[in-house]
Amino acid sequence: MFEKDLKFLEDAFKQYYFDHFNLINVPDRASEREFGYMKFNTGMIRHISLKTDKDLHLMLMSNIPSDVFCSNAYYTFPSMPMSEKDWKGADIIFDIDAKDLKLPCRKDHTCNKCTSCGEIFVSQDGCPKCKSNKIEHISLPCDNCMAGLKKELSKLDKVLTDDLNIPANDIVTSFSGNEGFHLYVKHSQYNDLGSKERSELIDYIKFQKVIPETFGFKKNNPSKSSFPEFGESGWKGRVAKELFGSKSKKSKLVSKIISDGYVAYREKLDEIGKNSIGIKIDPNVTVDIHRIFRLEGSLNSKSGLCKLACKDVGKFRPYTEACLIDDKPTEIIANCPIKFQLKNKKFGPYNGEKTSVPKYAAVYMMCKGIANSA
Repeated sequence: MFEKDLKFLEDAFKQYYFDHFNLINVPDRASEREFGYMKFNTGMIRHISLKTDKDLHLMLMSNIPSDVFCSNAYYTFPSMPMSEKDWKGADIIFDIDAKDLKLPCRKDHTCNKCTSCGEIFVSQDGCPKCKSNKIEHISLPCDNCMAGLKKELSKLDKVLTDDLNIPANDIVTSFSGNEGFHLYVKHSQYNDLGSKERSELIDYIKFQKVIPETFGFKKNNPSKSSFPEFGESGWKGRVAKELFGSKSKKSKLVSKIISDGYVAYREKLDEIGKNSIGIKIDPNVTVDIHRIFRLEGSLNSKSGLCKLACKDVGKFRPYTEACLIDDKPTEIIANCPIKFQLKNKKFGPYNGEKTSVPKYAAVYMMCKGIANSA
C-alpha cells in the first residue's frame, strides 16, 4: 500500500474510533478473553489482556489498528502463550460468507487484480497487461448476496433453536463488516465442547455424513412406511419436504427411491445436504476453539465497514447501517470496472479516473484495492 493511502486510511479509522466509542465495548467476561489487533501493512499482534472499555479505547487510539479481535474462548491466563493459557470454554461461533453460497450473481460483481503489475480487469483469463496468472479476486457484494446470506441465517437459527434447544436470547447475529455474518451462541451447554465435538455438531448442521437408515431406508428390507413424514421434527421433516414436495407425491417417489436402491438414496441425501437443506457454514471457524474474532463495533480493513450486531436480521441493511465513515467529499483515483452501492448511493464504474466521492466510498474502494488517494 502506498504511503499516502496508508496515511489516509489510518486517519479515517482513527476518526471513526474517536467518533464511535459507544459502539466498541469489551464483551462479557472480558478479563478471561484474549484480544489482538493488526495494523495496516503489518501482521497480527495478539495475546493481549484487556479488562475494561477504557483499556480497549486506549489500545485503539494508541495503535490505530486496521482490525481488532477478541477470542471466543475463556482462559485463566489470556495473555500467556497458547500452551499456558488454561482453556476454560468458548462461545460457539458460526461464519456464513457470501463466497461459499456460490450464487450466480457473484460473477457480475467480481473483478480481478493482477498481483504482479496491479492491472484491474473483469475477464476471467490472465492479466491482459502482463499475462500473469497471479490474480486476486475482488468482490463487491450485492443485495442478492445479502438475501442469500439471510436465508442461510434463518435456516441456521431454526436448527439451533428447534433441534438443539438453544434459547433465542442466547443467539447473537452480527454482520462481519465485509461479505458475511457471524452467529454467536453464548451461555449454552455447548460452550464446553472441544474441537472434535464441534466438528460433529457441524456435520449435523450441514447435514453431512448422513446414514440412509436414519431417513427410512432399511438396507435389507426397505418399507414405504419407514420413510420420514412431513410433520416430523428436525431433519426428518425437512428431508420429507425436500424429497417429496407434497403428501400426494410421497408414495410414488418413495417407490422410486426403493427401486433405485440404497446407494442412490445415500447419494441423494448427500446432494440435498450440499445444495439445498444443509446450511453453508465455514467449518474451520466453528471447530477452532482458540480463534480470535473481529470485535463487534470495530472496522473491517477489507471494506472499511463496521462489524455490527443485527437486531432484526430480515430488515438489516449492511451497506447502509454498517457504513459509518463520514461523507466528507474525497478525491481519489478510482479503477473500479463494476458498479456498487453504499448508503443507497450508486458508484462506478471507474476507469482509472480522478473523481470525488464521499469519504466512506473512498475508504471502501481503497480497502478493496481499487482506488488510491488523488
